[in-house]
Order: sequence, then structure tokens, then C-alpha cells
Amino acid sequence: MHTSPTSRIPVAVLGATGAVGQTFIRLLDGHPWLELVEVAASERSRGQRYGDAAHWLEGAMPRAAAELTLLPCTPDAVTAPVVFSALDASAAGAIEPEFARAGRFVLTNARNHRMDADVPLVIPEVNPGHLALIDTQRERRGWKGAIVANGNCSSIVVTLGLAPLHRAFGIRRLFVTTLQAISGAGYPGVPSLDILGNVIPFIGGAEEEKIETETLKMLGDLAGAEIAPARFRISAQVNRVPVEHGHTACMAVELERSATPEEAVEAFTSWRSAIDGLGLPGAPERAVVVTHATARPQPRRDADAGGGMTVTVGRIRRDPILDLRLVASGHNTIRGAAGASLLNAELLVSRGMIAP
Repeated sequence: MHTSPTSRIPVAVLGATGAVGQTFIRLLDGHPWLELVEVAASERSRGQRYGDAAHWLEGAMPRAAAELTLLPCTPDAVTAPVVFSALDASAAGAIEPEFARAGRFVLTNARNHRMDADVPLVIPEVNPGHLALIDTQRERRGWKGAIVANGNCSSIVVTLGLAPLHRAFGIRRLFVTTLQAISGAGYPGVPSLDILGNVIPFIGGAEEEKIETETLKMLGDLAGAEIAPARFRISAQVNRVPVEHGHTACMAVELERSATPEEAVEAFTSWRSAIDGLGLPGAPERAVVVTHATARPQPRRDADAGGGMTVTVGRIRRDPILDLRLVASGHNTIRGAAGASLLNAELLVSRGMIAP
């Protein structure tokens, strides 16, 4: 059964002053189901008014958020039943379980717990059934709360760009090269003298390994109390490029059952997400769209599709070595980060797992 809440649910953002934390706050402003009531950050800014402490990066800061006082990132100080974590990985690994032990739902963008066997790594349109791991997580860890993760920003774009093909034909091998926007590095991010007029063929934090493992978990199947990862092989190379928002993935795919480009396009256009019809506020009309334009997708023109929640796929064509080549692009701080966590929360609300 899927329902909408009778009143708005109070939520908090951890790591609220950073780039992803700010995206959470923008997306929560005026949200029909969720109400931002608390913000938390590092010791150096706690006790300050959010509007004074945050170096705001994009658009106008929501007035209600500006007046909130920054709290410590502890479950004693932050009382909201739902917390969105935009914490840096150096802090998230220890802090997030504290909130789950205190009975809170933690929707995390951090990498620390994504590959834990009992933590759901969820894209609602692709693998909502993986939320069943919450029961296993609670039983194994002895807590009443839960940690639910969204994937790495590139892994999400790659997974959404592959899900219709994997469902229709199966995937055997994938070669992917990403062109990743500088906003993915947070603020202040990459030094200007490194990135201007340049391409950097390395991103720290095991970026390539994240794509090679997270994608398989998200496209895997729930098997009892664990996820059986998808069984195809992935070779990933990553690059930082002088683009503000929007990650692009250039992919070559070998399929289990060979398909023509025309059949692949049909697989994309006929694909329906697993949450169609639920009326989740943050869900785009289409999670994946196909462009037939010769030189698309492009971050400047396509990153904001579906309010930043749609992945655009284009240049679907034959590959001379494998089966198909294609390009997928999506907004890295919305679909690839804060928007992904919010959509996971909305799915939990619609299932009655989070309630006012």
C-alpha cells in the first residue's frame, strides 16, 4: 500500500553548510511531505545562524533555513526522526550509525556504508525492493533506526542509463568513461589552475571502484537477506572536466542477447520505472529519456531535465567490438546526490515506513 502523509514530517540535514547540504536545503524548501526543522554541521560552525555560517553557492537561500541555528551532529542535539546526511566520508562512517542506533532514519549520500551487505543502495525507479534489507539491518545490528544509501553521482547516472537495457537484453560487459563536473568535488573543489582549460584523468576516493561495484549492487537482485549483484563485468575510467553541473558517461556495452540500436531505443522508450503512479513529489515524469539529436546529451542543455532528476541518453549506435555504444548524462548534485536521497525518503514515506 502506498500513501501520502497526513502532515509534513520533520527532517534534519547533517553537513548542511557544504555543497550537497545546500542542495538538500534547496530541494526541501516548500516540500509537500517533508519539513526542514534542524541543520547540523562541524564544530567550527555550530551555534551560528545558518544564514551567517553557510557560504551559499546557488540561487537565494530559503528564508526559513537561514534562521535555523547550526547544531552538533549528534542524536542528542538533532531530534528529527529523519536525517539526510551530506557529511564528508571522514565523518559519516562513525556518525550515521549513532543516529540509526538512536532510532532515526538516515538517508545518506556518503560512501561509507553503501556496500555494507545489509544497507539498501537504492534508486527507487530501479530497485525499490532492496528496501527489504532494512529488516535484516535492524535484526543484525540491534537498532530501531536504519541507514538507506544512494549511490555515487556517476554510479547513479550509469545505472539509470543501463537499467532498461539490462532488463530487456542483459549485460555481459561494460566499458565506461565518465566526464565529471567540478561541482562533484564539493566546494571549493578543484583548484582553478588545475581545471581551467584542462581534463584531469583521476578522481580520488576510489571513484572508478565505486562505479564498478555500486552499479552491480543496484542492478542486482534481492536474494533472501542479501543482494546478489548483477554478474556482468565493468571497466571504468573517470575524468574531471571544466563543467559546472552534469556528469556524462560514455559507454560501450556487450549484451547477453544482441540488440540493434533501434531495439535499444525501443527498450528505453517502453521502459517504465518501478515507482510509476506513486505520485512521489520528487520523481520526474520520466527517469530516463532518449534524445535523437546528433550531439546530445550535453550537460549545459540536459542536466536540468526533469528538475535535475532525469538522465538523458543519446548517441545509441552499434559498437564495432561489443554490441552498442551510448552516452548518458545527468545532474550530479540533484539526481546524483541530494535529490536521490530525497526520493528514497519519499518512497519510504509512501510505503508507511516513515510517518508523521
